[in-house]
Amino acid sequence: MTYQSEVASGTAARSAYRLDTREEYICWSRMQAEAGQLLEAIVARKETERRAGGGIFLWGVGNPPAAIASVLARTNAPVRAVFSIMKSRPKMVDVAPARTVVWRRYIDAQGVNRPLPPHALVTSRGHSAGGTKLRHYALMCRSEEPLLVRRGEPFDPAAFRNAGGTGAPVGASQVTALLRRVAADSDDADYEVNLNAWLAESYWVRLIDPAELDLGKLAMLHTLADLEPENWCKAVAEIRGGLPEIQETKARGTLL
Repeated sequence: MTYQSEVASGTAARSAYRLDTREEYICWSRMQAEAGQLLEAIVARKETERRAGGGIFLWGVGNPPAAIASVLARTNAPVRAVFSIMKSRPKMVDVAPARTVVWRRYIDAQGVNRPLPPHALVTSRGHSAGGTKLRHYALMCRSEEPLLVRRGEPFDPAAFRNAGGTGAPVGASQVTALLRRVAADSDDADYEVNLNAWLAESYWVRLIDPAELDLGKLAMLHTLADLEPENWCKAVAEIRGGLPEIQETKARGTLL
């Protein structure tokens, strides 16, 4: 499978993709290269994951969610996931990390420790400023449409405020945030809606149980996007190295 980019053109195409101003909440994430893979490769891999999962895919993010995320998940409130390409170039620590890990378990919206779905593959760099990276997070998303990087639809962060805390404006350092709409989008916005999906299942989860990838498994990552869905889960299981036999347990803390 090759990287695909679709340039939205024409009034009909733009209006069909435009965010509905009646949607109260959205989850906005800025995307770029991660865990040694360029963005184009990540999107292609996530499209294969989406097809193998019947529309469900997980998108790794570095920061924890607002507390309201688990409430929205438990009530099944509709929350659109909007992905925008970062303006800045990817950091070298993301383009060429010293270590890369694959995540194998997560804490769901009820606080239960579960294995990731067999089709879900989330990787990240294996170190952080404090040393070994022990936590990561993921957006659980659903899309009935193929994942394509689109162009031409503006996204205005100024039309939103953070859904948690004091409702502050979106900070320049916030990479992923749960937002609440306060105004209509401006057509002069600096960002675009480059990918579009809906949060699903537990919405925004904490990942646990990382396993470091050796050179062979790192090489496999670059071939996964070419697999058919029936072979995808076998490859994911191989990269994970086999899931440990841990019963589902209630975690002490949820999504923190």
